[in-house]
Amino acid sequence: MATTSESTTTTTITCDHCERDIPTSNIDLHYAHCSRNLQKCSVCGDMVPRKLLDEHYDESHAPVNCSLCSETIEREAWPLHKGEKCPQRIVTCEYCEFPLPAVDLFKHQEICGNRTEYCDMCNKYVRLREQIDHEIQFHSNSNGTAESSSTRGIPEREERAPRRQARGSSHKKLLFTIAITGFAVLLGSFLFQRRVENHQPQ
Repeated sequence: MATTSESTTTTTITCDHCERDIPTSNIDLHYAHCSRNLQKCSVCGDMVPRKLLDEHYDESHAPVNCSLCSETIEREAWPLHKGEKCPQRIVTCEYCEFPLPAVDLFKHQEICGNRTEYCDMCNKYVRLREQIDHEIQFHSNSNGTAESSSTRGIPEREERAPRRQARGSSHKKLLFTIAITGFAVLLGSFLFQRRVENHQPQ
């Protein structure tokens, strides 16, 4: 049933079922309880209560079904899939900060990065994707780094904020224009329908 340990300080016996060292005086009681109630997980080797074995497997080892892409992922690979690999995970465009699925990011940024923004320093419109190179090439200071707004007395963070706000305001203007246009179309169709009804013979 069990084998005697070589320990000289305390007399213990290794339980054949859970492979733990148990004091000799308790081995019979321990083994009866251990073999009846516990079972070793075939995946991780932990001793788990028999009635919780299925629950342990589901929570610790069962493959995970990704709710975004419907792919079945091994439990060990789940954090990597969720954080970096899932094509439907939500990421943010580096140009407009719009959240969208990762699978659509490249196509979106190809279009979004081609939008232009006014450069206050040279009074030209520069593509968003070319802004960093533009600043380094045309507005770098003597040590070769891009001249930030801090050299003009404005902290760099404060300079970036208005740019983001400007992008946000143009987005809001677009949504407002769409809303007004939609309302005008609805109103026009309603008035046209009333006009047609009024001209129908009774």
